[in-house]
Amino acid sequence: MARLAVALAALALVAPALAQKPPVFRIGLDLVSVTVTVRDGRGGLVSNLAELDFEVLEDGRPQRVQLFAPAATPEERAELVLNLGMLFDTSESMRKDLRLSQQSAVRFLEAIPRARDLVLVFFDRDIRLSRYGSENQQGIFERILDTQGAGETALRDAITVYVSRVAESSGRKVLVLFTDGDDTTSQVPLQEVMRLVRSAEVTIYPVGFFAGQRPNSTNALRARAFLHALAESTGGRVFEPHASKELAAIYKAILDELGSQYVLGYVSDNLKRDGKFRRITVQLKRPELKVRHRRGYDAPKDEPPRQAQRK
Repeated sequence: MARLAVALAALALVAPALAQKPPVFRIGLDLVSVTVTVRDGRGGLVSNLAELDFEVLEDGRPQRVQLFAPAATPEERAELVLNLGMLFDTSESMRKDLRLSQQSAVRFLEAIPRARDLVLVFFDRDIRLSRYGSENQQGIFERILDTQGAGETALRDAITVYVSRVAESSGRKVLVLFTDGDDTTSQVPLQEVMRLVRSAEVTIYPVGFFAGQRPNSTNALRARAFLHALAESTGGRVFEPHASKELAAIYKAILDELGSQYVLGYVSDNLKRDGKFRRITVQLKRPELKVRHRRGYDAPKDEPPRQAQRK
């Protein structure tokens, strides 16, 4: 739990508004949930598979699938309900791309089906979080478009604040991140953020805006690498729009994936509570198909017993 303490301590610094109600992260994982996207050899989405087509392994050991929920089925399933997060970079480094990223966010919200829960986070050197239920998501467009860019960037801290709010949520947790990937002032270390997003069962789709950066500069390469690591470790994808005409294709790509995914669940046969990383592998009986999903999760870890104090 040491790394959790680091994250919570950092949150106390970067998000004073949350200090009165400390973030709570899941420390026990009974049902491990995996959101899976399947594509054929030409890159087309495959949404007509059955449970028997899948095999799930944890650290190389086959696991018994106890939950199977295809998004393409007509019935409503609690496991498929969408919990949407949008992280919106308003820092100084995004000033040149701010209008494009604002239009991206608004058009995406107009296109996507209404989520049960929407978490909106604006971040620069400060982090401002709003949470909307399905019944009160009106008026959010004006807030996005009226936001101005200023200050440094606390990208990793903003991701940590988001994860703290959704770690216990059920359904599919999807985060769309509008940013240039730059980070100048975060308190939470990169490795800690990666551990947290893995165990939060969230799929991250970074929309990266790099027009204001020199393509091969150290900052640009580091920013791109971080966004790709977020997407690859959680089963998402990175998009890099250069003009507004490219946005419609991005919205469609994300929406098509959300409508074609599968949610698989299993109870791990590893009963150890050692906090170690466990690798998840989803295999298909049709080898021509390709799968994308989160790479694994950190197992729960029990606190060591406290020694009784001598009187």
